[in-house]
Amino acid sequence: MKIRDTFFYIVLLVGLTITTNYAQENKAKNPLIHADVPDLSMIRVGDTYYMSSTTMHVNPGVPIMKSTDLVNWKLVNYAYETLEDDNDRLNLDNGKNDYGRGSWASCLRFHEGIYYVSTFSGTTGKTYIYSTKNIEKGPWKKIVLNNSYHDHSILFDDDGKVYMVWGAGKIQIIELNKDLSGVKEETKRVLIENASAPAGNNIMLQSEGSQLFKINGKYYLFNINWPRGGMRTVIIHRADNINGPWEGKVGLQDQGVAQGGLIDTPDGRWFSYLFKDAGGVGRIPYLVPVKWEDGWPILGVNGKVPEYLDLPPSKGLIPGIVNSDEFTRKRSDQDLSLVWQWNHNPDNSLWSVRERKGYLRLKTARIDSSFVQAKNTLTQRTFGPESSASTMLEISKMKEGDMAGLALLQKEFGLIAVKIENGSKKIVMIDASKGIPKEIASVTVNQDKVYFKAECDFKDRADKGKFYYSLDGKEWISIGNTIKLPYTLPHFMGYRFGLFNYATKNTGGYVDFDWFRIK
Repeated sequence: MKIRDTFFYIVLLVGLTITTNYAQENKAKNPLIHADVPDLSMIRVGDTYYMSSTTMHVNPGVPIMKSTDLVNWKLVNYAYETLEDDNDRLNLDNGKNDYGRGSWASCLRFHEGIYYVSTFSGTTGKTYIYSTKNIEKGPWKKIVLNNSYHDHSILFDDDGKVYMVWGAGKIQIIELNKDLSGVKEETKRVLIENASAPAGNNIMLQSEGSQLFKINGKYYLFNINWPRGGMRTVIIHRADNINGPWEGKVGLQDQGVAQGGLIDTPDGRWFSYLFKDAGGVGRIPYLVPVKWEDGWPILGVNGKVPEYLDLPPSKGLIPGIVNSDEFTRKRSDQDLSLVWQWNHNPDNSLWSVRERKGYLRLKTARIDSSFVQAKNTLTQRTFGPESSASTMLEISKMKEGDMAGLALLQKEFGLIAVKIENGSKKIVMIDASKGIPKEIASVTVNQDKVYFKAECDFKDRADKGKFYYSLDGKEWISIGNTIKLPYTLPHFMGYRFGLFNYATKNTGGYVDFDWFRIK
């Protein structure tokens, strides 16, 4: 009898395990997107969700992503091609750069048939409002406000008034013209004197990242702050009137998942979209379920960020957020798919996917002293927990001093490149640990085709990278050392795969990239 009972319980346990695993595999899992998609702002229009995010110094900027289930997202547009064209920092001209600046946290809204995406720039000291009736195809109308409203949020109120809130610690509010063409300066005032107060007095990062909502007649303001010795924390304020009084509380304090807002589903469920600092891969989005109690949104499950969500499973980031590219274009195709962004403003006369069918051509036209100051580096996000990218280069048209290859771009970058030195070609691996580039290894090469690969390991914040080369596309040979991939604030962005070609001595050379493939 005991043997029979034991067998029964074993069968039952195995059955429950299989059922549990199956149930989990058919649910969404946090993080929502294991790639750099920070400062997200989200709306729902009917049964479709749209999301914008920060892209800072890369272009095109302010990506628009689309989903029908809150989990699987696809890039569908950008708010702008370049933020400004006549700016040395944005253009990487005269030794200047715009790493970690450009445009920051955006606000995405939909009102009376028009989509609005706004962002601000410490580089230009301005705020930009882009609007369109077709968020996926444009065209966009651009309005420029001559103030940089930090981490602002726009609210279209029921009485026709339009508000913008912004700030850090002290949250301010101002009314906009109905068409958002300007601000009404006389309406500027302090909304909340100390938005950090619910988290205590010892605050390292004052409340910022404002997102303002009106739900069931009440106003809700979401912020993020960081108590000293603690973690990134969600702060929520609410009021019955836009002018207050406002009451605040800690909304979530778990794993440092914070900064975002609220989104509902067509069937009446609520979620909060937030993000987490995740090391070298960047700042990655999370979703937490929300319940309403006594007029307050209650975030998480027992105050915690759940691993699994009652939403459809992710199908992965490929091809919606990142993707391989064979560089083969039909006449009707865009030159570059939306997964690609340039490091700073590109020079569009110096690249092509049309000059040679099936290839990306990168040309040189000026002398650059370093990789991070070189124009026309074409980038995509790295992603976790592990990712790799490979490419093939044809290098016969390079000139003395040219450098071309595949990089992992951040301040402490690493790269593998072909370098033309004293008339000879050699493959070099460079590690810029602590921001100081050093040639770690080199190999002479006597052919006009080379293959490069970069691997990233972000599991459990390992943040490691490794480079390989091949002479036949089959056998991969490790080169140089394993590099660290730390997230640094000067660049303020997760590591990116980058294809590059720049000149250090002579201009006029070019390189053809046959393909780019990610795993």
